[in-house]
Amino acid sequence: MAELLPTRYQTAVFYVVPLMHLTGFLGAQFPAAAPLFRALTPFHLTLTLLFLLSFHANWNKAAIFYFLLAMLTGFVVEVLGVHTGLIFGTYRYGNTLGWKIFEVPLLIGVNWFVLTYCAGIVANQLPIPNILKAAAAAASVTILDVFIEPVAIRNDFWNWQNNIIPLQNYAAWFLISWLLLFIFYKLPFRKENKLAALLLVVQAVFFAAQCLTYWLD
Repeated sequence: MAELLPTRYQTAVFYVVPLMHLTGFLGAQFPAAAPLFRALTPFHLTLTLLFLLSFHANWNKAAIFYFLLAMLTGFVVEVLGVHTGLIFGTYRYGNTLGWKIFEVPLLIGVNWFVLTYCAGIVANQLPIPNILKAAAAAASVTILDVFIEPVAIRNDFWNWQNNIIPLQNYAAWFLISWLLLFIFYKLPFRKENKLAALLLVVQAVFFAAQCLTYWLD
């Protein structure tokens, strides 16, 4: 199965995705508007996921398996992380990301899928063995998490004990992402998605810009 979104709509999405992030960034700068934009976060994540999936170039059983695997793995490790503190450190989720099961937002699996999938698509262009592609993609996901953390804390996505982000968190992000991406490259489906690179860059700019505003505040 080819891309789900007709070609005539794809150009519009390439404008919509950056505009969504730009609107979210600008809205966060005004205290009166910030609560509304935080409330829209689950909708934003869901729409981003749907756009990304609609651009996937090769829907077969292997691609569907990775989608389900990344979502489920991300959710399960977060449940274990929240309840044990052994994976990422001691933290808890706030209410911004929406409905929770076992104290973990259902949408957190979306975050794991989107980040690893986009990084995997981009790193697939590198002329290196798959095991190194997985490491490069996992490193990019981990670096992005460095910028996500301050934004997440400020917006009640999640909160760390004593407001300290442990290095353990980043080590866990790298190892879990690498494992998912190693499987990603082993699975027999085309690693092609026209939206993946744009989405990864837009998210990096969004979170880095937010961090800069906090630093200048």
